[in-house]
Amino acid sequence: MNKTGNVNPPEFRQIDSWAFFDKIYCISLDSRPDRTEQARIQFARVGVLPRVEFVIVTKHSTNREEGIFNSHMSCLKKGLEDNARHILIFEDDVFFRRFDDHALRVACSSLDSVGTWNGLFLGCITDGSRKAQQAKLARITYRCLAHAYALNAPFASHIVQQQWSGIPYDELLRRHGMEFYALFPMCAFQGLAGSDNQTVVIDRARRLFGGLPFIQKANEFYQNNKMILLPVSLAVALALLTFIIFKVC
Repeated sequence: MNKTGNVNPPEFRQIDSWAFFDKIYCISLDSRPDRTEQARIQFARVGVLPRVEFVIVTKHSTNREEGIFNSHMSCLKKGLEDNARHILIFEDDVFFRRFDDHALRVACSSLDSVGTWNGLFLGCITDGSRKAQQAKLARITYRCLAHAYALNAPFASHIVQQQWSGIPYDELLRRHGMEFYALFPMCAFQGLAGSDNQTVVIDRARRLFGGLPFIQKANEFYQNNKMILLPVSLAVALALLTFIIFKVC
């Protein structure tokens, strides 16, 4: 039985919902054991803790973005060295909402019928999203956040060839992103702890609008429903304009 109370189809009952991923990593700072422990609690709640290898890193002395870049590259290289086909990476401030193991199994199974795919995001912000024909998947135009995502080996092999050139890691993914998908709906969010983004103004703006979890959820809702929301918004605006015109006249 899954977390929604429904009995899983027989073909899924005995399948580990995380088995699709050959290697699973979580990046955590050696100076933040508290975040490592919180991540362990989150992973235990969704049944993936025994599979997670924690990659403990030291904070970059001068450039946080370069440190983040190097940490993700290190995980990808480790996965490729171990001949992993699908590499799943978390950051240590990840947390889960409404995780459904059945949905994850279906989404991973659905990727097999997609044909070509490069990345699967359990949580991110997008510039576009639409429900895929395959169950539990949305095809996305990736924008940012890399707290919970998987890359397949061919695409990971391409990404690890890139050298640090001042481009943040999630921006690198965006520039090279093609054939990206997301779990529908997403289940992984980045915590409300202070961001490692060097631009303090950006971090403060995120907090002002409810933090990254709220922004991510609002972004997902809008991108997947904008074909309905835009006409409705236009109709409301026209109705208000008509009302104002008649009142003035």
